[in-house]
Amino acid sequence: MSPRPYKIPESVLVVIHTDDLQVLLLERADRPGYWQSVTGSKDRADEPYARTAVREVQEETGIVIGSPEVPDEALRDWGLENVYEIYPVWRHRYAPGVTHNTEHVFGLLVPREVTVTLAPREHLRYEWLPWREAADRCFSPSNAEAVLQLPRFVTPVS
Repeated sequence: MSPRPYKIPESVLVVIHTDDLQVLLLERADRPGYWQSVTGSKDRADEPYARTAVREVQEETGIVIGSPEVPDEALRDWGLENVYEIYPVWRHRYAPGVTHNTEHVFGLLVPREVTVTLAPREHLRYEWLPWREAADRCFSPSNAEAVLQLPRFVTPVS
C-alpha cells in the first residue's frame, strides 16, 4: 500500500445556510465536540476552488450542488480568504515544513428541508443553528468569522 499523499495547504470553507440565516454545522468524528462548516483541501493544485467546494459538500453532507434542489447558482464565492496556522494535531497530514493553510470561503444557500447524509468517517452529527449561535459553536476562529459574515451575503426573507 502506497503512503497517502500530503494534503495541499489550499482549502475551502463552505457555510451552508438557509435564506432565514440558519447554518448547518457538523461535529467532527475525529474530535467529538468540535463543530464546523464543510471544509476540505484541493485534490490537485490546479483544482478550482469552486470544484473543491462542490466535491466536499457532496462528500461530507450528501448535498448535490447542481441538482434541482440545489442549483449551481446556490453556491456563492464570497471572495474571502483566510490564511491560518494549521493546528499541530493535523500538521502531519501536510508536507514537512508546511505550517499554514489558505482557505477560500463560499456560501451555499439550501432549502431548509434539504436532506443531509453525513459521511460517518468524518462527522458524527449535524445541527441547524441560527447564525450567531452557529458562529459561537465553531471551534475554528476562521470558521466562526465566516459565519458572522453571512448577513453581508444574504438578504433575509421577511
